[in-house]
Amino acid sequence: MVRRLMIVFAMGCGVARAQQPIGTVGIQNANVAGALEVSNGQAILVGNTTVTARDHTAEIELKRGGTVRVCATSGLHVTSGQGVGGQGASQQPLMLALDRGAIEVQMAATTHDMVMTPDLRFTMRGDGPLDLQLRVTRNGDTCVENRGAQAPVLNIADQFGESTYELKAGQHVLFEHGSLKEVVDHESSSCGCPPEPAPEPTMTVADALLNPGDASKTAAEQHPFPAAVSAGLAPVAVPQAPAGDLHEQVAATLSSGEGADSLTPAAAPEPKGKTGEATTSAAAQTTTPPNSQPPTPTRHGFAHALGRFFRKIFGD
Repeated sequence: MVRRLMIVFAMGCGVARAQQPIGTVGIQNANVAGALEVSNGQAILVGNTTVTARDHTAEIELKRGGTVRVCATSGLHVTSGQGVGGQGASQQPLMLALDRGAIEVQMAATTHDMVMTPDLRFTMRGDGPLDLQLRVTRNGDTCVENRGAQAPVLNIADQFGESTYELKAGQHVLFEHGSLKEVVDHESSSCGCPPEPAPEPTMTVADALLNPGDASKTAAEQHPFPAAVSAGLAPVAVPQAPAGDLHEQVAATLSSGEGADSLTPAAAPEPKGKTGEATTSAAAQTTTPPNSQPPTPTRHGFAHALGRFFRKIFGD
């Protein structure tokens, strides 16, 4: 089916005048192949070209006036014939061939213009303002809406000319599997481009400087993690004992001298008790007996250590 479309499209290209501008399209929204020139981010269509929209709708500004919107991920072949009666670009017949996807055509149409799909061919019965929405799905379903009360009547035929259909102004139909014999009249689904997704709101540098509180609040909401206690970024909660309870504190001093290292208990502070007996008992527990001295280890000199070394080597 696509091969038949390309053959008919190639026949129309044979009458196209070389280097005749058709229109322009932004290269940031579409991949353009064929006869074209690039200037200031715009592709100038000068002959047989193919426009494939990317993630957004690509709009072709026609030199003759009007626009053709190629919906996202859709592919459209564009070419033009020689001017009618030897006149300029405003009278050039335009041929649009849609492979897949959807297009929206808004222009002053003439009887020499043609729109094609892999299964169908559209021509104008008369001149008039054309507002056409066309969509082709993978299984060949073709949705057509001839918008506007003053729109020209469209003559629709299959690629072999065996069947025809007349689409009047304001009519909205669906040809199932691209067949003119399987028509769903009064179609309700849109035939044009789907609505573009709304852009996400962004904060500019000026907004961040004018509203620093909002920016910090947003950062805190995006990262709701408590400060690390181990890093010292958050205070550590110390448990508090009930009021009136007796507390004892023990302190010791680490000292190093000529003798062995020892821990010397420090004088215990006077505990806060309710009676004098509690104070006397705590003092008795923390008092060191006067005669208890730690044993002093026997110290040996360097000669003793050297003698032990030779005895290990040579024996006793």
